[in-house]
Amino acid sequence: MATLTDQFGIQEALSKLGIQEINKGTSTGSNNFANGEIIESYSPVDGTLIAKVQASTEADYEAAMEKAAEAFKSWRLVPAPKRGEIVRQMGDELRKYKEPLGQLVSYEMGKSLQEGLGEVQEMIDICDFAVGLSRQLYGLTMHSERPMHRMYEQYHPVGIVGIISAFNFPVAVWSWNAMLAWVCGDVCVWKPSEKTPLCGIACQNIIQTVLERNNIPEGVSCLINGRDNGDRMNNDKRMPLVSFTGSTRVGRHVSKTVAERFGNTILELGGNNAIIVSEHADLSMVLVGAVFGAVGTAGQRCTTTRRLIVHESMYDKTIEVLKNAYGQLKTGNPLDSNNHVGPLIDKDAVNNYLNAIEKAKAEGGKVIVEGGVMQGEGYESGCYVKPCIIEAENNFEIVQHETFAPVLYVMKYSNLEEAIAMQNDVPQGLSSSIFTNNMREMELFLSHAGSDCGIANVNIGTSGAEIGGAFGGEKETGGGRESGSDAWKAYMRRQTNTINYGTQLPLAQGISFDL
Repeated sequence: MATLTDQFGIQEALSKLGIQEINKGTSTGSNNFANGEIIESYSPVDGTLIAKVQASTEADYEAAMEKAAEAFKSWRLVPAPKRGEIVRQMGDELRKYKEPLGQLVSYEMGKSLQEGLGEVQEMIDICDFAVGLSRQLYGLTMHSERPMHRMYEQYHPVGIVGIISAFNFPVAVWSWNAMLAWVCGDVCVWKPSEKTPLCGIACQNIIQTVLERNNIPEGVSCLINGRDNGDRMNNDKRMPLVSFTGSTRVGRHVSKTVAERFGNTILELGGNNAIIVSEHADLSMVLVGAVFGAVGTAGQRCTTTRRLIVHESMYDKTIEVLKNAYGQLKTGNPLDSNNHVGPLIDKDAVNNYLNAIEKAKAEGGKVIVEGGVMQGEGYESGCYVKPCIIEAENNFEIVQHETFAPVLYVMKYSNLEEAIAMQNDVPQGLSSSIFTNNMREMELFLSHAGSDCGIANVNIGTSGAEIGGAFGGEKETGGGRESGSDAWKAYMRRQTNTINYGTQLPLAQGISFDL
């Protein structure tokens, strides 16, 4: 009988991506690194050991940093549109490998194949965005108060950008940072999650061909693996910017450590996202937005819908519609397009899911749709769980925390001001949404008195951001912004310039200094 990996072409995908049985966890285009500890990558889909990766040692890390520092000296001098051309070629290369890379993302992380392919498409999209950006790194001119003086601002690359990414988007988040950093003239050192190291190696293999083909210096793109390297990056004064995606708990440590050396951070941390269902909502639209928002990626998105705040007049009908929809969900192998929900990343995530349900019940929560771990054939990895709905209060301790699993808390409200207050009354501030056909409600939700999140949507769910808009949130979400809009400015340093083209040297503010 064919194995799962044979049935869905995983072995072939790995081969196309250059993944062998044991892989080096550090790569700058060279293999001259000492041996580190072995990281084993197991698929949550079927529990199979996919491959082993060597973690990067301290010596490996130093070698990568030296390569990056040396590469920066020449890469920053390449005209920005030429850097954009390199990124354009990376986008073309990703198009060639979209299918196998999407399969690997799905298999190593556990998200559906559609979502895996969609994540690779995000990488392609950000390449296209960055190509255009390479000709739009605009500064600003201003009038000087001094005669025959010109003032302007310009932007320069910061240097070495550290990227620490999370397992749930094992390739897209790296690309959001790297592609923008590269067109800005920076070089990148990437530490992917220990839970999805193969995705990192695959990406490095893909773009390395582009770099080599264009004679780009070794070190523009460096890959390191292993938990210890996160703190090495945080403490390294040679790395002026660290972009970290992960939990709020770890984000606090990253923020403090980098700030103590006066480095900068881009933090993309936890979300506790809510959808407000107005009495003027279209329930058919709510159904799609809420269900996908709550169970997509098995609830392992930072933009996953965690809370559903429903007007009291719509509450019973909404619960009825949700229960019916949840009853039709199919949980199983995410590479099979017939399934809606795949596995959690590992057994620790399963335990967190179970503990959250018990805590909610202990605080007085009422289970609307029962959760639990899936048993039997096809669920041998032990990572498949049932999407759960719990009637709760917003002030429950467990509701105030983010649980990275398909647990949806539902609650009632009586007026929109109350609903907005509930939506905002959590420590996190990433994504938010309201479903309503009432224009006044829409505008209030988007006003200064409305959502306090970095993302606020109307008649769409909390997940599914596009690369054209800056992505990120407020409060314990960290305040960082990645991807579109003017997020590129975080990867550059701003400089104010004043040019005196006259024959006198007047001082600012009319100060007289006679000699």
